[in-house]
Amino acid sequence: MDLLPEYGLGSVAIFTVLFILLVDLMHRRQRWTSRYPPGPVPLPVLGNMLQVDLNDIPNSIYKLRQRYGDVFSLQMAWKPVVVVNGLKAVREVLVNCGEFTADRPPIPIFEHLSPGPKAKGVIFAPYGPEWREQRKFSVSTMRNFGLGKKSLEQWVTEEAGHLCDVLAEKAGRPFNPNTMLDKATCNVISSLIFARRFEYEDPYLIRMLKLLEEGLTDVSGFIPEVLNMFPILLRIPGLADKVLQGQKNLAAMLGDLLTEHRKTQDPEQPPRDLTDAFLAEVEKAKGNPESSFNDENLHTVVADLFAAGIVSTSTTLSWALLLMILYPDVQSRVQQEIDEVIGQARRPEMADQARMPFTNAVIHEVQRFGDISPLNLPCITSRDIKVQGFLIPKGTTLIPNLSSVLKDETVWEKPLQFHPEHFLDAQGRFVKHEAFMPFSAGRRACLGEPLARMELFLFFTYLMQCFSFLVPDGQPRPSDQRVVGVLATPSPYELCAVSR
Repeated sequence: MDLLPEYGLGSVAIFTVLFILLVDLMHRRQRWTSRYPPGPVPLPVLGNMLQVDLNDIPNSIYKLRQRYGDVFSLQMAWKPVVVVNGLKAVREVLVNCGEFTADRPPIPIFEHLSPGPKAKGVIFAPYGPEWREQRKFSVSTMRNFGLGKKSLEQWVTEEAGHLCDVLAEKAGRPFNPNTMLDKATCNVISSLIFARRFEYEDPYLIRMLKLLEEGLTDVSGFIPEVLNMFPILLRIPGLADKVLQGQKNLAAMLGDLLTEHRKTQDPEQPPRDLTDAFLAEVEKAKGNPESSFNDENLHTVVADLFAAGIVSTSTTLSWALLLMILYPDVQSRVQQEIDEVIGQARRPEMADQARMPFTNAVIHEVQRFGDISPLNLPCITSRDIKVQGFLIPKGTTLIPNLSSVLKDETVWEKPLQFHPEHFLDAQGRFVKHEAFMPFSAGRRACLGEPLARMELFLFFTYLMQCFSFLVPDGQPRPSDQRVVGVLATPSPYELCAVSR
């Protein structure tokens, strides 16, 4: 009698192991065909997790590509993943097969952070009517508030002036520009969303940017990846709250801004900003359960646009300033073109861009070389597709490697070097390449691309007009190596801004 419980436990253990192995084999069944992309052999349950550095996935993908080719497969726990590299394969996935690769796979940590089931947002929302409604709203609202018109351009130019005033106060002393760039780009997106800008020393702004940094750290690296692969771990009491605390605090702070904003809204007046426009749509949608305009979704849409609107542009500008101090000859040519086209008597305008091919080429090359988003956000196939002769089944997560396109050796003359001539023809005219896709491509291409392009041109030319940027005396030449997190940022550096 005493042996029965032990025997029973042993049987349960054996059954459990066999069940897990059977489930694991079922998840790998697509590998049993030669038409599925090749890849490293996965371990039971863990898959290829031990063959990928979760703290530096782009570097792991670079190494795996050398071995398995432009289209290869991984098994991350039980999730089948196909990584796509190179211009031809990435365009095939995002453009040619765009209708069937526009959906997003579930991302458990973001679902856990969601304020409610109706909060889909615009970045991670499933591909469907709600996503289309929100993307159309976001794009049209930005256009209505002056994207391509003078009003938003004035906001950006005025903020560039504030940024230059702060840099002038440094009086040529060494400093790290990242915090000030964050504040400037934050004020642009805050003006668009909340019709509000902050002074650079405002404790509220400083606190908000600190929480944004913490929130981005929360969702990158080893632990968040493990939570996404094994979402059952999110049920452990207190674990998710501890790991994702920065995200929760930022959401609460943005929620406070929305609450404050509602108190000053006047429905009888034209909308002041994107939030007013969204609230007007909420009012129109009352009684329509199919609408994506609701209070829950307002919080998520604002959070999506707020985070995306700050860090990508700020990081690109940080790369631009670093590359100017590393390549003073390029900086001099930019300043010469600014002096010839704009002069010192007035400030840059978007209309100047067409007459400034070298400056335009430099900005594009900064984006290509900086390569701040090496891996596009994952998508998932909604039906079986073929890519480069391989069959990728429905329900497979796809990771388009944008870095492999921006540094494709078959396209770029010097893919691993900073070389503005990549965007100039023999006559010095600006040319744009098909392989230039830092904003991705297809149906999920970055909806904020026009605003980002405006900010990059106006901030960069304004800064170059006002200052020369130098490596501080006595300091070694900074590295152009990147630090990989949510975005690929420059290694920390300092510079001096000397008034021209």
